[in-house]
Amino acid sequence: MTVATGERSVRVWDGRLEIHVKMAGSGPPLVYFHAAGGPLWDGFLDALAERYTVYAPEHPGTSVGDPGAIEQVDDLWDLVLIYDEVLDGLGLEQAVLVGQSFGGMLACEVAATFPHRASKLVLLAPAGLWREDAPVANYMWAAPAELAGMLFLDPAGEVARQVFAPPADPEQAAVGAARQVWALACTSKFVWPIPDRGLAKRLHRITAETLIVWGRQDRLIPVSYADEFAQRIAGSRVELIDQSGHIPQLEQREQTTARVLAFLGHEPA
Repeated sequence: MTVATGERSVRVWDGRLEIHVKMAGSGPPLVYFHAAGGPLWDGFLDALAERYTVYAPEHPGTSVGDPGAIEQVDDLWDLVLIYDEVLDGLGLEQAVLVGQSFGGMLACEVAATFPHRASKLVLLAPAGLWREDAPVANYMWAAPAELAGMLFLDPAGEVARQVFAPPADPEQAAVGAARQVWALACTSKFVWPIPDRGLAKRLHRITAETLIVWGRQDRLIPVSYADEFAQRIAGSRVELIDQSGHIPQLEQREQTTARVLAFLGHEPA
């Protein structure tokens, strides 16, 4: 299992919140916004950390030992301002912003509200838009087996097993399950009952060069949303990943990493 090599805590929101930030690597700053299921440091972030200093802030309420932090955040506008303060606390005037799913929505909101913050923007199957003819699947009450089918092309494959396999110790398994449920509750506050808080009206404000990455077989957020985002973000481009569901950086890590790094200006290793 891959892990970050460092951690920082940033006090924000008039001192009411302490945001925990995992870190690794060296080089230009890159900020990663995690998905609805909570913080996960994986091989994709390891690969980015070979070229960047990666900062991965944990959404309020999802940090170990601080579940009540989410009570300090009333709405999406609060959350966007909190992340602006987090970037200040980290000393980052500007950074590459990368976000997965719910985290992709947040990355868009930050880049739209504070366009100078994003030097470049990478969106991995972002949430935030809604079409009646292509509804986003309701993952919030799904059992693990059902959720695996939404997230992965092969829900019985090795990658899915690594994500959903519980620890052998029953007590640790129960704690892990409770943490995931709470993480979904903390993030669902900003996307329930549908993941649409008016982002479509704000995407035109994004000025950073943007890459939109989508698994071609995404069952959670249909791949048609890739073009929806591209039409609203000027100059953006789309990369579709074959044989991948909602999390291409896990299910097709090498291909996804190569395309992201190429967009960021790096030749293949």
